[in-house]
Amino acid sequence: MKIVVIGGTGLIGSKLVKRLEAKGHEVIAASPASGVNTVTGEGLAEVLAGAQVVVDVANSPSFEDKAVMEFFQASGRNLLAAEGVAGVKHHVALSVVGTERLQDSGYFRAKLVQENLIRESKTPYTLVHSTQFFEFMFGIAQSGAQGDKVHLSPAMMQPIFSDDVADALAEIAVGSPKNGLKEIAGPEPIRISDAVTTYLRQIGDKREVVVDDKTPYFGVVLDDQMLMPGPGARIGRTAYSEWVKTATPPPSR
Repeated sequence: MKIVVIGGTGLIGSKLVKRLEAKGHEVIAASPASGVNTVTGEGLAEVLAGAQVVVDVANSPSFEDKAVMEFFQASGRNLLAAEGVAGVKHHVALSVVGTERLQDSGYFRAKLVQENLIRESKTPYTLVHSTQFFEFMFGIAQSGAQGDKVHLSPAMMQPIFSDDVADALAEIAVGSPKNGLKEIAGPEPIRISDAVTTYLRQIGDKREVVVDDKTPYFGVVLDDQMLMPGPGARIGRTAYSEWVKTATPPPSR
């Protein structure tokens, strides 16, 4: 089976490509570096020729409201149109648990637009809603950084390891389209403030953490349900409490 992974060189995409190749599929990791640009449409017709499945795990290079909306609108329209011409049988897209509840955020408004483009297309699809990746903890910390303090929400989350995300996507990609939504999450519910504090201490970051239930999460003031998966979510194998014991700083730090 020919499978094209859009964003195939990123954190999730690179792991997904390896898993699909190990199963014997013909897999192409598509990205601007490989000559495939979903925003401009460059290279899409060529890379999708003969593809049965497309998995879109690409993300916007900017989280600024206007830029992220333009990215997901253009990327979604171009990709889905090219899939229609190529006769792609299954479009899999990675999104975020709670997207529809997080519409005070420009990023999540753009993700919902992307999802609706997929729903309205003629290509059979599966939307995969994931909780936050373990590897995103430093990014969450930086979003609340104010001087030598980090302001965080105490709302509940249920983060997931990137390996478990890739495992789930690899199975979903070769399965039948759901024409609906599948949620994936880690096995341990934990408060954002606790998860990030534990990570920061593990990597030697001693900044003071200020916990406040009015602190926004990427522009959204959360309650305890907004980031949590619902019943029937696929649960990953890796516990955050074990992963964080060996966590390291992000490469760019």
